[in-house]
Amino acid sequence: MKTFVKLSGLVDLDSVRLVPDGGAAGFLVGVPEAPRNLSIERAAALVAEAPSGAEVWAVTRSPTPELIHQLFDEVGVDRVQVYGTLPTGLEFLEIHHIVPSLAVPRRGTTGPEPVVPPAEDYSRLHLDAAGDPAVDGSEHRADWEISARLVDLQPGRKLTLAGGITPDTVAEALAAVRPWGLDVTLGVERAPGKVDAGKLAALVAAVERYESGGT
Repeated sequence: MKTFVKLSGLVDLDSVRLVPDGGAAGFLVGVPEAPRNLSIERAAALVAEAPSGAEVWAVTRSPTPELIHQLFDEVGVDRVQVYGTLPTGLEFLEIHHIVPSLAVPRRGTTGPEPVVPPAEDYSRLHLDAAGDPAVDGSEHRADWEISARLVDLQPGRKLTLAGGITPDTVAEALAAVRPWGLDVTLGVERAPGKVDAGKLAALVAAVERYESGGT
């Protein structure tokens, strides 16, 4: 499978072990009202058990520089995906391992298109529907026409699409937006933060069919 797949909001070891090879495990930290939020200690314990072929990401919202330091130094993540305001005063390597999440208007709504941060600072970007995806688990679909335009305007950058992606919608999302990667939460869960192995297998199979030119 060529498409990068990140499973976000994971809360247990069984789910971490299901992360596809070459993909990523995402752990929500610093959003206490979210049902998938983890403590620094719990996130670090799960990061230590992630498959060797997968990246580990923290997902957070408007973090302080101190939290960013903790996520890299104490939790040991590879990248930090940030909803909301990007922190300032970070070290060079921290900046280059942060993935800003751009708020795209939801499907069927109007709103401002996101401002794209400079490529020299952030080589990867995350696209999600406007609102509060850190809490609702990326329930809402982003406007795929706007998302596709953002992808087209950023050649060479790795953009990951989130929002309303399920085994039934993933092929359509890939065809419409052509993202480098996918970020999935609710679409493969059996409970908040707990992956349903059957749903994940169906999503992976749909991605592989799309990549092979099938339907």
